[in-house]
Amino acid sequence: MAGGAPPESVVVVGAGQGGYQTAASLREHGYRGGITLISAEDALPYERPPLTKAYLKGEADEAMLWLRPATYYVRQSIDLVSGTVTEIDPAARSVRLSDGSTYDYGHLVLATGATPRTLDVPGAELRGVHTLRTARDAAALQSSLAGARRVVVVGAGFIGLEFAAVAREAGVRVTVVETLDRPLARAVSAYTAAHFTRLHRRHGTELLFGQSVKSLQGDSRSHVRAVELADGSRLPADLVLIGVGVTPRTELAAAAGLPVHGGIAVDSRLRTADPHISAIGDCAAFPQVRSGSRLRLECVQNAVGHGRSVAERLAGTSRAYDELPWFWSDQFSTTVQIAGFDEGHDSEVVLGTDPDAFSVLLFRGDDLQAVESVNRPGDHAAARRLLTQGTAPTPEEASAPGFGLK
Repeated sequence: MAGGAPPESVVVVGAGQGGYQTAASLREHGYRGGITLISAEDALPYERPPLTKAYLKGEADEAMLWLRPATYYVRQSIDLVSGTVTEIDPAARSVRLSDGSTYDYGHLVLATGATPRTLDVPGAELRGVHTLRTARDAAALQSSLAGARRVVVVGAGFIGLEFAAVAREAGVRVTVVETLDRPLARAVSAYTAAHFTRLHRRHGTELLFGQSVKSLQGDSRSHVRAVELADGSRLPADLVLIGVGVTPRTELAAAAGLPVHGGIAVDSRLRTADPHISAIGDCAAFPQVRSGSRLRLECVQNAVGHGRSVAERLAGTSRAYDELPWFWSDQFSTTVQIAGFDEGHDSEVVLGTDPDAFSVLLFRGDDLQAVESVNRPGDHAAARRLLTQGTAPTPEEASAPGFGLK
């Protein structure tokens, strides 16, 4: 920490991408103290994005998802522990696990992630009803998909649409049910959303907008067989994926007296109200340097960036976290890449005349908020560079004939 000695030990709760990156980056920066990485899963830290793509398709097994093999943690003297943390004792600077064991810390990093939301409707507990967050979830979903004929996906966010694409490619009939009027409504512009509506319908997916689920109906073996909608219609289904977002895991922090505001509240250096505790990744609500508003982002880039930033601070170099957010999603043969974060735009400029390859520039006044690029990776790379350097065009410049981000 700038101006002070590094902590004698670091305990990281959560071994997802952010937790792993914190431990790895500490060693990369020469930190010599003890590192304990506590995972709620009995598995080596692994990548999550392939769970909705290569893993479900059978193109990657669990070992191929590992961020590092087991020998890495031994060589780097990172103590990888499987267990569930049930309590933080800030006064004693220790955490307690469900098996009664305790771990003392000089500094604690909360990388607890998020939990998929479920549906509060009759039948939500039926067999064949899934959420997708972990490798175990993906394995169960993969097994169910192998025998499925009719799939209903509840929620047209990235998880729902990525799974719908995999299911259609497997030849399964798919219906996506969404309460809002378009897919990815909270993530992309109406123009980009319209592209994904066309894309999925072109591949045979049925999309139902403005619909909500009233109940899930099962058979005598308690296996889901149909989804009843609020309008009384009934969709046959032998597999249902619930993709209606996540809830940040803030319970440990709240019980320890740390402020929670839509996520574990941290400052620009990812410190909580307790100077000996940081929070990163999906569970952390942090101030965005560009706007000052508090954000909680669910993406690999954010988790990795947070982990690196906290590791640098604990190893002796303190700086505000100011990385540009960026995201991506693969569906069928289409890739959408998003640079920046749209906090409410009032104008758009579309680059490209191909309906399957374009970029949408989102502006608030003259300020470029974000760029959505569909099958235009060069635009995405240029957008990230321009937004990071603060040299982005105005709407008038972007609308000029012949303008290109590159």
